[in-house]
Amino acid sequence: MLNTHSNDLNNEYFIARRLVNDKESSRKISRSIVRIAVFGISLGLAVMIITVAVVTAFKQEIRNKVIGFGGEIQLLNFDSNSSYETRPINKNIQFIDELRKTEGIKHIQVFATKPGIIKTANEIQGIVVKGIGPDFDWTFFKQNLKEGNIFSLNDSITSNSILLSVKNAKLLHLKTGDDLIMYFVQDPPRMRKFKISGLYESGLEEFDKTIAVADIRHIQKLNNWGRDSVSGYEIFIKDFDKLDAITYQVKLISSNKPDEEGNMIKVMDIRTKYPQIFDWLNLFNMNVTIIIILMLAVAGINMISGLLVIILERTNMIGILKALGATNINIRKIFLYLSGFLILRGLLWGNIIGLTICILQKTFHILKLDPSAYFLSTVPINFEFFYFLLLNIGTLLSVLLILLLPSYIISRISPEKTIRYN
Repeated sequence: MLNTHSNDLNNEYFIARRLVNDKESSRKISRSIVRIAVFGISLGLAVMIITVAVVTAFKQEIRNKVIGFGGEIQLLNFDSNSSYETRPINKNIQFIDELRKTEGIKHIQVFATKPGIIKTANEIQGIVVKGIGPDFDWTFFKQNLKEGNIFSLNDSITSNSILLSVKNAKLLHLKTGDDLIMYFVQDPPRMRKFKISGLYESGLEEFDKTIAVADIRHIQKLNNWGRDSVSGYEIFIKDFDKLDAITYQVKLISSNKPDEEGNMIKVMDIRTKYPQIFDWLNLFNMNVTIIIILMLAVAGINMISGLLVIILERTNMIGILKALGATNINIRKIFLYLSGFLILRGLLWGNIIGLTICILQKTFHILKLDPSAYFLSTVPINFEFFYFLLLNIGTLLSVLLILLLPSYIISRISPEKTIRYN
């Protein structure tokens, strides 16, 4: 009788291993079916790995680029609307020091915006000047700088340098070191002369063709603001997943606390400011879910076919084992162990295929994208090995669960008939 409680040896596991390594089985029809099943699992896992690597990277890249232009949270004048002509607040608001000490907040900086028009001899382009102060974090623009240098600011002299995008420089036929004239439509109209210190390219075409970076004091003078007046504050946080919690905390701290001039403060997070972008990114979660479900279904169906063929070819063995006293549960365990070995083989090849494709794309940027449509020039790859581990474990467990039902066919096999037939 098969002893499933033996401490020395797991009989079902032992028999399953013998079946996997049985060279004679290679001459059976199940060989082709099993290979197809293993290939189905390999292909399914590879597709899931590539999908997760691309989607997580895509969302992270787009999100980080949008954040780079304005932070995760902004403090604005409550009366400000969605235009780039903003109403000012006094930067000396009493709770800023408290915000700087708040857990999860990485950096806080002032900013101001003002729309203008750049005119050259042959071209004209509307643009928004983002005014920055000495507290500005240049990390994002340093990472995306293509030509020239960023400019420095001090407290005594207003800088005439401007950081322009590569896209606008091409449209206006300008290059690093060139002077440009910008006109501001107001009463009376005004103009400013800037010198291009550098060119950046983020890949977010809508932002690149809109934003130029200059000294905030130009905007303060153009708007007849005082030196303490700004459009608002940009707040950068350490963990985007905690955005809602930190936004709520900022709202609590700033609630009913006007600035020195009595202006009430509005707190706006990046998802509220750019809902169309983040709603679009959230659609990818549904796409990933659908792809994973489809791939698991394909892998499960392939393995069901393989398991049924193996069981039919081993009916004689099943009859003998039952005659020796093995229960249906014992024999089902044998075939589930066997299926597990085959699934693991498929997972191994799936990881090799999926990770190889990801590494090639990450290294050589083989697949290109249209930046005007996707905001990126190449398909991004993100190696989140925790997600890959979950995919492997989830695939193994899901397919094994799917195989529980077809394994019940073993209980319908009669040992007397199978032995007599053979």
